[in-house]
Amino acid sequence: MLRPLTSALRLLRPWKPLQTRGCASDEAARGREIQVRALEGPDQGADLKEREQMSEAEVEVFVQRLRGMMTEIAPSTRLGTQNKKGEQKAAFPAPTIAALDGFALGGGLELALACDLRVAASTAVMGLIETTRGLLPGAGGTQRLPRCLGVALAKELIFTGRRLSGTQAQVLGLVNHAVAQNEEGNAAYHRARALAQEILPQAPIAVRLSKVAIDRGMEVDIASGMAIEGICYAQNIPTQDRLEGMAAFREKRPPKFVGK
Repeated sequence: MLRPLTSALRLLRPWKPLQTRGCASDEAARGREIQVRALEGPDQGADLKEREQMSEAEVEVFVQRLRGMMTEIAPSTRLGTQNKKGEQKAAFPAPTIAALDGFALGGGLELALACDLRVAASTAVMGLIETTRGLLPGAGGTQRLPRCLGVALAKELIFTGRRLSGTQAQVLGLVNHAVAQNEEGNAAYHRARALAQEILPQAPIAVRLSKVAIDRGMEVDIASGMAIEGICYAQNIPTQDRLEGMAAFREKRPPKFVGK
């Protein structure tokens, strides 16, 4: 799709350096947590020429597949489901971080919007430009951008198809951080890893339940949101990690969370 695009970081298991190069079809890449393949030459970037050759039925299937993939990781979709114990759970429980180092236009930005956090190089270019091609965002952009920026600003960006730099996106609140690009062209990726490493030491269950409380709370009124927060808080009370956190505070030492 797009060279830097995004990286969804699973944060509930011990940290290991991410293998960010490779292809799912490569033997060496199998088993990696994340596989990213950079497209080069005439294949670089989203292939609108390929889309142009699709029939209406093929386009519908293509977009549905994209929407389904983003739904799997999106923080504000398919929430409110319960496991066999009746506990609330998110669609994708671990925090996800999108790293944007180059172009993220149309579907690329929609994938980034599906993540919890976004980091961009200051020189990155992003936007929902579908209207400039006779299209409209079809993989969740019309729903997620307003939640991020507010309705009026989201409408302006979608109606105009405006492109933003990473710096502009940070000013608007579209990304959490904008960093100066480096010679390797992966500054946002490294900042995203650093952000992930800040999250990793925290109690995994508490982080996961915080994500549920925030995401579900954003979709309901304040009273219902408080009730959801209370349910999540109650689920965290019996965990070993909560007891460990209290003990570590009392003993003035770093906590050792185990995710139980």
